[in-house]
Amino acid sequence: SDFISVTKGEAEWQHLKPMILGAIMEHYMSGEDVVDGDGANDEADGAYDAEDADVVATIKELLETRVRPAVAQDGGDITFAGFRDGTVYLHMRGACAGCPSSTATLRHGIENLLRHFCPEVEEVQAV
Repeated sequence: SDFISVTKGEAEWQHLKPMILGAIMEHYMSGEDVVDGDGANDEADGAYDAEDADVVATIKELLETRVRPAVAQDGGDITFAGFRDGTVYLHMRGACAGCPSSTATLRHGIENLLRHFCPEVEEVQAV
C-alpha cells in the first residue's frame, strides 16, 4: 500500500482543506479498505444479535451512504459499533470526536434518520 506524506508549506489551511477532504472522500468512495493490515477493520462489524442482522444491514447502509460522507466533509468519521435493545452505538472519530455539536448531530440528525428508516431504532449513542 502507498502512504502519502502531507506537509503544509506556505499554503493556508483554508485553501488546502477542500483538496485534502476531496482526496479522502475519493478514497472512501473507491471501496478500498480504509486501513490496511490484519484485523484492522474487525470492529467495523460491531456487536449485535443474529436476529437483528437485517436491521443492522440497513443501519450500516444508511451510515455508509448518508452519514459518513456528510461528516467527512467536516473532517470527521462515524462508524457502526453495535446495536442492542433499540440502541445504535457509534464510534466518533476525527473532528467528530471533539466537535461540540457532535451530540446534537447524533440526536437530531443521525438518530432521526435511522429511526425514520428503521423503526426498531430507539436511540443513538456514541461509544
